[in-house]
Amino acid sequence: MKLSVYYKLIIFHVLLGILIFAFKPLATPYFLFTTVFFTYKIIRVSKKRKAFYVLLACSYVVGIEVFLRMNGGTISYEASKYLVILFILLGMFSVSFTNRALIYVLYILLLIPGIYVAIAEMGFETNIRKAIAFNLSGPVCLGLVAIFCYRRNITFNQIKIILLALLLPLISMTVFLVLYTPDIESVITGTASNFAASGGFGPNQVATVLGLGLFVLAARFFMSREHLYLRLIDLALLALMGFRAIVTFSRGGVITALVMILSFIAIYYLKVNKKKRLQIQLSVFLFLVVALLTWFVSSIQTHGFIDKRYANQDAAGRSKGDVTTGRTDLLAFEFKEFVNHPFLGIGVGKVKEVRFNETGIEAASHNEMSRIVAEHGLFGVFAFLILLIAPLVVRLNNKSNIFFYSFYAFWLLTINHSAMRIAAPAFVYGLCLLNITYKKPQKSKNVLQPNRLSA
Repeated sequence: MKLSVYYKLIIFHVLLGILIFAFKPLATPYFLFTTVFFTYKIIRVSKKRKAFYVLLACSYVVGIEVFLRMNGGTISYEASKYLVILFILLGMFSVSFTNRALIYVLYILLLIPGIYVAIAEMGFETNIRKAIAFNLSGPVCLGLVAIFCYRRNITFNQIKIILLALLLPLISMTVFLVLYTPDIESVITGTASNFAASGGFGPNQVATVLGLGLFVLAARFFMSREHLYLRLIDLALLALMGFRAIVTFSRGGVITALVMILSFIAIYYLKVNKKKRLQIQLSVFLFLVVALLTWFVSSIQTHGFIDKRYANQDAAGRSKGDVTTGRTDLLAFEFKEFVNHPFLGIGVGKVKEVRFNETGIEAASHNEMSRIVAEHGLFGVFAFLILLIAPLVVRLNNKSNIFFYSFYAFWLLTINHSAMRIAAPAFVYGLCLLNITYKKPQKSKNVLQPNRLSA
């Protein structure tokens, strides 16, 4: 991609963030425009490039999902997941996929018995429709994305563009957050997750997607062979996005981003030549300087509360007993329901209702692993094992995807602190199943060594 195009895309998305902040209803027309634009592109593009455009469209939708949600821009709460499903189905009708991906068809089928259990317990009422839509849209989206992506070949340049498509709307959201709460000091009063610093929306979801944006920016920074100005722009965006992710006081997304970045740096370092390794070492130093400065500013702006948050302390500096902020209790409850209903589970969407009936506490599950086994029983156990093991088998047979461990870690960590409330873990899971192809080295300018990547 030409530098001029990159600059224009950044400027456009900065303006988008400003415009939606100034006129919130603009979010809905932009969602509709995005839907029509990408649908048209997928239908019209040649078969050879259709898979790339499907992933490009899905990536953009995943990147903009939370931003549109916080502004009421989607027609329904789960609309972005449905849109990803639509794009994937359009791709499936046009391009073939490997029969070995049928393991994910089995995964989807294993979720069906839980629907019947829920219907038998709850009857044909509106709540069961909502429960199924809310709790199965994510898993079904993941299954379809996985089928489409399973061992599909894509070029290194294409995956970089796909990741850029995910990043751009996150720039819009970051601009929106800055405008929404320009003075962080005025809204920080404790160590709890902060809605005011998160655009008035759920801090967990905001931090999760911002963390994903941090990874994309970090990967671009370390891989870039472009002019220094471009790398500095990425680094500046990383610092700003990192600051806004940190001050949400939601730790899951930030910690996940760190794991992703460290995984990528380790793999990338092993795959490049000695000259590039020296550049990576220098880049790591600069990256750490920026990261430490970002944390320092965050600490000052939050009056030191962010330090206490990550040290698992309350506002008074006292150590909290539960580092998971109540998630352990939710996890234990859901595993208890699995033990009590081991075969078919308690039914789709029943965990929240049963928890309220038994404890008087209305709390949604934060953990997809415990939720799926509680609601689907042994069928859920087998379904989760497919998700857990299948990518590792793909990795054993083809090690070309240098983002594999980062993508896999994002999915696994995110579903354990934020379940599948957003489409991001479903889509990123699919990306770790891709085979990435690299051009042959050209003289000494080559950075990645294809023979080492396939080793």
